[in-house]
Amino acid sequence: MTARILVVDDIPANVRLLEVRLLAEYFEVITASSGAEALDICETTKVDVVLLDVMMPEMDGFEVCRRLKSDPATAHLPVIMVTALGQVSDRIRGLEAGADDFLTKPVNDLQLMTRVKSLVRLKMLTDELRLRTATATSIGLANILSRGDNGSDLPAKVLLIDSRVEVFERIRSKIRGEMELEFASDPNAGFFQAAEGNYECLILSTVLPNVDPLRLCSQLRSLDRTRFLPIILLAEQDDDPRIIRGLELGVNDYLVRPVDPHELTARLYTQIRRKRYNDQLRASVTQSIEMAVTDSLTGLHNRRYLDSHLQTLFDRAVARRRPLSIMIVDLDRFKSINDTYGHDGGDDVLREFARRLRQNMRGIDLICRFGGEEFVIVMPDTEGAVAAKVAERIRAEIARTPFSVGRQGNPVEITISVGVSSVKRQDDSVAALLKRADLALYEAKKNGRNRVVAKAA
Repeated sequence: MTARILVVDDIPANVRLLEVRLLAEYFEVITASSGAEALDICETTKVDVVLLDVMMPEMDGFEVCRRLKSDPATAHLPVIMVTALGQVSDRIRGLEAGADDFLTKPVNDLQLMTRVKSLVRLKMLTDELRLRTATATSIGLANILSRGDNGSDLPAKVLLIDSRVEVFERIRSKIRGEMELEFASDPNAGFFQAAEGNYECLILSTVLPNVDPLRLCSQLRSLDRTRFLPIILLAEQDDDPRIIRGLELGVNDYLVRPVDPHELTARLYTQIRRKRYNDQLRASVTQSIEMAVTDSLTGLHNRRYLDSHLQTLFDRAVARRRPLSIMIVDLDRFKSINDTYGHDGGDDVLREFARRLRQNMRGIDLICRFGGEEFVIVMPDTEGAVAAKVAERIRAEIARTPFSVGRQGNPVEITISVGVSSVKRQDDSVAALLKRADLALYEAKKNGRNRVVAKAA
């Protein structure tokens, strides 16, 4: 794992010490001697993690961190504050400024590297999600992040797995009113509870009788439902080896007993804030992909999806020597609907037609709006003769039941023309398959419309 680390400190000896340690682990290192220089580098250069000294002249580390986290362009950058300050109040102040972690000088090499590597992994995940979201935005899709409700005002659900109920009572009293804390005293039951409970953070005690807490962490990271669930270890004094191993396994943070309530709350908010941000990015990517392949008017797949997926269905049918048929459907004299009832009336017809198609086709059939009033239906495992019968049934149903158009619900009779083709046994292609269906549709319209024509394979 490699990454670009920005080391910020006004004392050259401190910078050099951290630089040598990071270079030994094959990280790329860039340096800054002031807060202003650090902000400029973060705005103009790709940075993966910021190691930020607190005590600097002109602009201290707390202010630098606040500015980074308040700027949408840099808010996702992980920040580790490195300081000689050892007071809990200083750590809380840093966490409240948005810092992702805290290291106290003199910095332990093992803690430094595990912290950096852990945050680099999280940064890589966030970068991938941001890239996909940016790609969606660049092709003209709505910026979901700017307008979506990520539930940031809702209290977070947190799960504590610990064998001692008094620990639960003590932590619950510390965060009462700010988060919803639930409890599992049995680690195995807690595992299933975490998987099914839609939690935003998990606090896992290292004191679990007959259970290795790190094994539980590994299992949670291997499960799809909990892969991205933030985990905070609740460790004992002198438990450094287990903490370091936990960070390598994907634990997000840790606290050492006795726990300061303000630090606990601050660290929980840090993890929950990051999870909600990444959840937004994932939702944005998912919705963007859906928007990219879905026709917004009818809710059917669009031509972009057909162009990519039809080839897959075709190749599978040929490889398995299974039949595959398609039909191209065109609404007859659709222009007259738009001319008479306006485009709103035409949209009513298209939506209702899409609904009827869904009712008459199987779940495995692919229904797409090809463009305008033309639709394509792909029917896997369907011989041409069967596809022609299905097309005739749909044609008859459309002709038999008028469509309701406009606010007045005017009944309008609609008919369709359908061209059907099937995959040939040899020397066929997607382009040829579509061409045969298109020629059959042309023949249906040429011979009077409101009919089905099937091109024999």
